[in-house]
Amino acid sequence: MAKKKKKSTGKFGPRYGSRLKDKFAEIDVRQKKLYKCPLCSNEKVKRLHIGIWYCTKCKTKFAGKAYSLN
Repeated sequence: MAKKKKKSTGKFGPRYGSRLKDKFAEIDVRQKKLYKCPLCSNEKVKRLHIGIWYCTKCKTKFAGKAYSLN
């Protein structure tokens, strides 16, 4: 039997249910991906804290949504 690739929810084990873990995994992927900077148009924007985003190219901080920049 082939093993499934673990997502970021593998740390929870059998707890909390599959639907809740799927929602968590979707949010986790969105908040960790790189976004396009509205100032310099490069995909170098990372999430620092809830609602605070930082472009590593032009070194600017700005506010956005909690888990995604859009």
